[in-house]
Amino acid sequence: MPERRYYDLNRYFRSVFGCRVHKITLDAGFSCPNRDGTLSSGGCIYCNARGSGTGAHARGLSVTDQLLAGRQVMTRRFKAKKFIAYFQAYTNTYAPVDRLKALYDEALAVPDMVGIAVGTRPDCVDDAVLDLLASYAKQHMVWLEIGVQSALDRTLAIINRGHDTACTTSAVQAAVDRGLLVCGHIILGLPGESREEMVETGRYIADLGMAGVKFHVLYVVRGTPLAAMSGNGDYRCMEQQDYVDAVCDVLEVLPPTMVIQRLTGDPHPDELVAPLWTLDKRGTLEAINDTLERRDSWQGKHYKTLPGPG
Repeated sequence: MPERRYYDLNRYFRSVFGCRVHKITLDAGFSCPNRDGTLSSGGCIYCNARGSGTGAHARGLSVTDQLLAGRQVMTRRFKAKKFIAYFQAYTNTYAPVDRLKALYDEALAVPDMVGIAVGTRPDCVDDAVLDLLASYAKQHMVWLEIGVQSALDRTLAIINRGHDTACTTSAVQAAVDRGLLVCGHIILGLPGESREEMVETGRYIADLGMAGVKFHVLYVVRGTPLAAMSGNGDYRCMEQQDYVDAVCDVLEVLPPTMVIQRLTGDPHPDELVAPLWTLDKRGTLEAINDTLERRDSWQGKHYKTLPGPG
């Protein structure tokens, strides 16, 4: 068994930079093709109106303003010395390349920024975008965070994702071929998925050569189509221990070198409908650690590399 039961982000950053590194989340005013009418106007069935954003852009705060404020907080609270600028809200490659370059350049010009992380969709990373990101990767750490959500086309259709698994596969392979670090976001508890199907999504991202993963639990946000489904009994949220068990199952099939960037989500308390246990992040993380220990398990315990050709 390895020294720790999973390879967390803090340990990874320390191995690369030799110090405490923190990500600072950014809202740079992007939109999303699944909201602006290009694909749909309603978004995914679970997505809140802010698209995981902070509203900072709407308040007139520039990328530089947000990073300077975040750097001050992270330095004081966590003694962080270096930072990653995390373009998080909505789809952060969904704009002309010259606008993307201006925003990424602005972020990297802030002192102590050692890299960028860019959250996006697999259908919004064409060759021009990937080439731009690869140009930064020559001197900075660059993470491309792609919303995979599920490896099942059936599920992607149910959640109104607007793309299929083949699109995800193509985008990830194109990014990995350029040497980019790819972090796949997956959601456990999606409508109609069994525990084994959730594990299948884990096997899928393991086989694609991604460098990292973020786990999310599906929670219900007020005013979303998922809230309507939950209200009329068409969707039932996972119980905490069921989620914990599923996370541990997936961890077991991931490569031991894959960076576990997060193990659960962070719902906004003022808009959360259910399940309320998702507000207990510390309790969930403790339960994951306890379950791995009780199982005598760890990340990669059941990981199998694919056989080569011939």
